Amino acid sequence: ARRGGLSKRRAAMDWSRIKRKPTSSKATPGVYVDLDDLIRIQFSSRDFSFKPQQPVSSVLSGRYGSRLRGRGLDFSELRRYLPGDDIRTMDWKVTARTRSPHVRVYTEEKDRAVLLLVDQRQNMFFGTRDRLKSVTAAELAALGAWRALAVGDRIGAVVFNDTDVVEFRPRRSRQTVMQILGEVVRQNHALAADRTVQSNPGQLNRVLERARILAPHDVLVITISDGFGTDATTERLSAGLVEHNDLLALLVHDPLRLDPRGPRMTVSDGSLQIDLDLSDRKVSDAIAEDYRNDQEQMAHFLRRLSAPLLMISNRGDPVDQVRRLLGVPGRR
Repeated sequence: ARRGGLSKRRAAMDWSRIKRKPTSSKATPGVYVDLDDLIRIQFSSRDFSFKPQQPVSSVLSGRYGSRLRGRGLDFSELRRYLPGDDIRTMDWKVTARTRSPHVRVYTEEKDRAVLLLVDQRQNMFFGTRDRLKSVTAAELAALGAWRALAVGDRIGAVVFNDTDVVEFRPRRSRQTVMQILGEVVRQNHALAADRTVQSNPGQLNRVLERARILAPHDVLVITISDGFGTDATTERLSAGLVEHNDLLALLVHDPLRLDPRGPRMTVSDGSLQIDLDLSDRKVSDAIAEDYRNDQEQMAHFLRRLSAPLLMISNRGDPVDQVRRLLGVPGRR
């Protein structure tokens, strides 16, 4: 089917492979990420939180924020009831069995785990403004990793491209953060416009399946992706995750998809390609409508799960965008 002159073969046209001249990571900032830049992001991660208590202007406030659990309580011990103990902590089964009142004692959790799902597939190798989506995702991953470490949380990750899925179990150490960032850089630098690897839409669901194993309960799972490959299975797997965990989605996008007016462009998925005349209003409007429908579908199912969605653009500093959405003053 065709709409406004644009083929609806979205599975084939992933917007990742616009023909461009070969570039090097050193010559063109924003095309590839630099490990030193990811390390420096730690100094921008010290004064905001993903906890429920957020400023009114934060997207995590209100009903979205109430879904984020924060730290909870760990069971410590059973002991005999003492005058003044809260009756709500009474363990009635043990009391009945021993015929002596007992209460359950809890201690506050010392940490929680944060699991990053970082997309470095070929569809992320696209951008028309300050940086490519793959670079934006890498910087967001660094922000999340350093923030978790700064508050004493354990940090883990699943870093994936079209063929590889590399897992890091949550640990509280700078070494773990550096290992995660090193893998992000490795996969990021493997991307290229002339790669023959075809974008893999099913990889997103494979990663969500792995996340359910790595995040059994009380984990903050942060997805960092453009959402390529989202389908009914994605919704089912996400619903399974939020049964016992928190889910925060960072959706990386490029301004061209929202306003695709411009010159003629050639896009390809590695096996097929098509020329798009973006000066044709029917073509550009069809592209924009197609992307709006994708966004609305994703926002709808995340809203049903009470999972916050943060839209992060290639235009502007990703760290500043996150801070603004969370209601945190800008950096000085």
